[in-house]
Amino acid sequence: MALEITDNNYKELLAEGKPVVIDFWAPWCGPCKMVAPIIEELAAEYEGKVIIGKCDVDENSDMPAEFGIRNIPTVLFFKGGELVDKQVGSAAKPTYVSKIEALL
Repeated sequence: MALEITDNNYKELLAEGKPVVIDFWAPWCGPCKMVAPIIEELAAEYEGKVIIGKCDVDENSDMPAEFGIRNIPTVLFFKGGELVDKQVGSAAKPTYVSKIEALL
């Protein structure tokens, strides 16, 4: 299951050294609902290798502001604590898989 990533815990997660994938979403966002099951599947498939989580932009404002999130869904990909890739808007599962594989 994807982790809940918040303004309070994201810096610790990025500092762990593992690749991190963060899905920025909101409950009212239709395209976010299409991406959600894909993110959950990926969290299960890459458990132990990649930290995969979701950040509700309605409940957290610091992190979306820091990373310039203007549209949702936006999925950010981090390696070594640094932002290396992003996907703005919904996409098919193979798109996310290839971006995650590039982190490993």
